[in-house]
Amino acid sequence: MVNYRNPQLLADMARTIDHISARDGEGRLILGIGSGWFERDYDEYGYEFGSAGGRLNALDRDLPLIKERWSKLNPAPTREIPVLIGGGGERKTLRIVAEQADIWHGFGDADKIAHKHRVLDEWCARIGRDPSTITRSAGVSPTPGRFPEDVRDYAAGADALYAVGTRLFTTGLGGPDYDLGPVRDLLAWRDAKNS
Repeated sequence: MVNYRNPQLLADMARTIDHISARDGEGRLILGIGSGWFERDYDEYGYEFGSAGGRLNALDRDLPLIKERWSKLNPAPTREIPVLIGGGGERKTLRIVAEQADIWHGFGDADKIAHKHRVLDEWCARIGRDPSTITRSAGVSPTPGRFPEDVRDYAAGADALYAVGTRLFTTGLGGPDYDLGPVRDLLAWRDAKNS
């Protein structure tokens, strides 16, 4: 969240991680950023939560500052660091993605994600950007009743999201009893897709 991070310092920190993560001379960092939604984080850090619109305005304002700082740093990042924006607001968030991001991360089942893809494509058309230059990302869940409703394993959820254009996937595990079996299924699915 940009709302409680100085964008200039955040750019420098991202550049440093880009260098630390480098393999064969090229960093691997993706700067995942959003406007913030979890009020408890703001409260615990002592920052004003404000309004959703105000937080989105700050994101819109600060992303160019981050990119400008990258152009001035010495040493520079190892490559153009990709910016991932998470969120699904159709009037502001997806406009900001169309204008400033390389990757969009959404939340929901395949139908909802497909709808958001269409909205993002419309924003790209309005500003004259090729929508294929934005990689689509979403979360995959094995939880029955989520992503899509009849999914009981990661591979089926990933297939449904892949079918609507999603190409990057995230997943989460909850504890204290971690079952890594579904993650193995998802990795096997990925390997089969890439073969």
